[in-house]
Amino acid sequence: MTQRAPGNSSLKVVVVGAGIVGASIAYHLTRRGVSVTLVDKGKPGAGATSHSFAWINAGAKAPSAYHDFSRRSLEMWDRFVHHLGIDVGLQWGGKVSWESTEEKAQALREQVAQLQRWGYPARMVDAAELASLEPGLSLGTVVAAEYSEIEGHVEQERVVHACVTRVVEGGGLMQDSTLVTGLPLTPSDHKVQVVETDQGEIPCDVVVLAAGTETTKLAALPGIHLPQEESPGVVIRTSPLPKLLHSVPVVYAPALDAEHSEIHIRQTSDGVVMIGEGSQESLREDDSQAHADDLLARATKYLPGLAAAKAIPVPVGYRPMPLDGYPVLGFADAAPNVYIALTHSGVTLAPLIGELAAIEIVDGVRAEVLSAYRVERFS
Repeated sequence: MTQRAPGNSSLKVVVVGAGIVGASIAYHLTRRGVSVTLVDKGKPGAGATSHSFAWINAGAKAPSAYHDFSRRSLEMWDRFVHHLGIDVGLQWGGKVSWESTEEKAQALREQVAQLQRWGYPARMVDAAELASLEPGLSLGTVVAAEYSEIEGHVEQERVVHACVTRVVEGGGLMQDSTLVTGLPLTPSDHKVQVVETDQGEIPCDVVVLAAGTETTKLAALPGIHLPQEESPGVVIRTSPLPKLLHSVPVVYAPALDAEHSEIHIRQTSDGVVMIGEGSQESLREDDSQAHADDLLARATKYLPGLAAAKAIPVPVGYRPMPLDGYPVLGFADAAPNVYIALTHSGVTLAPLIGELAAIEIVDGVRAEVLSAYRVERFS
C-alpha cells in the first residue's frame, strides 16, 4: 500500500498524461499525501510509453551533465520498484554492443573512453569475452565490442499499471478516456483553477502536463511555448519464446550491410522479444508486416533462437522529443501553477522526474539540478 504523508491532502493536483512519466509523477505526489487526479485521453500507458524499447541507461547520453542526470535516475530504479512493491519486470545485467567495420569500431572505442572519463562502468571486451557474456549470440565479424554492466530494461506498461494502482490505493483518481479541452487562466494571477475536459471540470491547485507528444498542444492553451520535433519510431514484438538472453538483457548488434541500421534486442518476462533498429534518435515509420518480417530475419542472424518466432508489427509510435533533445521540466512563467514534464528517454528518467516534480510541487522549491531544463529556454 502507498504510504500517504500527512499535511498535503488539501493540495489538489491534476496530472495530464498517464504514460510512464506522468504515472511516476502522480505516484510520487500520492506518496507525499497530495490529492491526485490522473487524466489520460486513452488508456494508461497506451501512448508513446507502449512503443518504447524501455532500455535503462546513461551511456547514450551527452554532454556530461545530462549523462549524470540520467545516471542518477538509473541508480534510482531499484528504490523506485522497491517502494512500488509490484513486479514490473525490471532486469539488470548490462548491455553489449559490437561493430563489424573499423570506422564504426573506432567511434565505439572513443565513446567508451569518454564514458570511462565520466566514471561510467563501460569497457571494451574482445570477441571471446563477448561470446562468453551471451553464448546464444551469433556474432559474425567483431572488430570492437563493449559491455556496459549497469544497464538494464523494464516492462514499461507494467510500471504504469503499478503506479496507477498505488495512486488509486492512496485515494487518487484515474480518469481514462478523458480529453482535456481547456486550461483557462484567471485574470488576477494567471493560474489554472480548473482543468476543462469532455467529462466536466476538475478543480486544481496545480496542473502537470506530462502528455508526451500532446504536451505542446496542451501547453499552448495557457500560452506556454513548448516546441517539439516529430520523432516516429518502430519497435516490433515477437510471439513468446523460451528464454534466449540469459546474462545480458540488452543487445545492440551492428548493421548487416550499408543499407540497414544496427539492431537492438531485448526479451520480456513473458518470452516476447522486442526488436528495433537504429539509435534512439532514428526516425522510423514503416510499421508494415513486411518490415517486421525483415527486421526479425535480420535479428535472427545474430540471435538464432529467434528462428521459431513470428513477427508482430506494432503501429508506428511518435515519441516525445523537445526541440533541442533535452528534458523540459518545471513550472512555466506564463502560467505559474502549470508544471511541464516533457522528455525523451522517459523510461530511464521516470523515477528521477517523479521525485523531483514532487519536491518542486509540494515543497515549493526550485531544484537546482533542473536549472538547464526549464521551459523558458525556448522563449
